[in-house]
Amino acid sequence: MLSLGATVLKLVALDMDGTLVDVDSSFAAVHHHFQDHNADGLRDFLAGRIDDHEFIRTDVRIWQRHAPDLRVDDLEAILDRVPLMPGAATLVAGLRARGVRTAIISGGIDLLAHRIARELRIDLTLANGFRVDSDGRLTGEGIIRVPIKEKEEVLRGLQHQLGIAVAETASVGNSEIDVGLFRRSRIGIAFLPEDDAVRRGATHVVIEKDLGRVLELLHDFPDP
Repeated sequence: MLSLGATVLKLVALDMDGTLVDVDSSFAAVHHHFQDHNADGLRDFLAGRIDDHEFIRTDVRIWQRHAPDLRVDDLEAILDRVPLMPGAATLVAGLRARGVRTAIISGGIDLLAHRIARELRIDLTLANGFRVDSDGRLTGEGIIRVPIKEKEEVLRGLQHQLGIAVAETASVGNSEIDVGLFRRSRIGIAFLPEDDAVRRGATHVVIEKDLGRVLELLHDFPDP
C-alpha cells in the first residue's frame, strides 16, 4: 500500500473528461461528431436556469436532430475514438501495484467511463448515462449518478461505502467542479487546470500533459 508519511493512501478519485481522456468533454465529443454544439444548454446550466436532467435532454435533442434513431451502440462507436490522456495507464497501473483503489467520478458519459475502466482496470466507476427504449434508442432522458456540481457529495458517499477516510484519499481533476473532490481528499492534484480557481483549490498542480507525473507526486508526498 502506498504510504503518505504516516498515512496510507487507499483511494484515488479520478475525473474523466480532460483528465483520464484527452477531450474536454465526452458530451462535446459527441457534438463534435455531429459538427454541432450545445453552447446554449451549457450557458443555461451554468446560470442555474436548468438542472442536470434538462441539460442532458438538451444534448440528446441536438444529437437526435442529426440521428433521430440514435442508439446507445451508436454512442459507444463515437466514444470509442476518444483517446486516453498520456500517462493514464502508467498512473493507474502504478496505483494498482501499490494496492490503491481507483474510482472514476465523472459528470461525463458512462459509456466512455466504463470503456476507460475496462482498459485501465479501474476499480469503480460513477458517471452519467441515458435511458433507452427496448431497441436501445435514446429516449432523451438521462440517468444522473454524478450531479455535475456535487462531486464532493458523491465522493463522500463512496468513502462512506468503502470505509475510507478523507486522510486516506487523493483526487485528480482539471476543472472547477473537481475542487469538490479536492475538499474530500488529503491530496488534491490539479492536472492541466482550466483556471486559477482549480489551482487554488488543489494541493499540487501538474502542467505537463503526462498523468505519470501524478504518480510521482503521490509517491513522494510528505507527511503534513
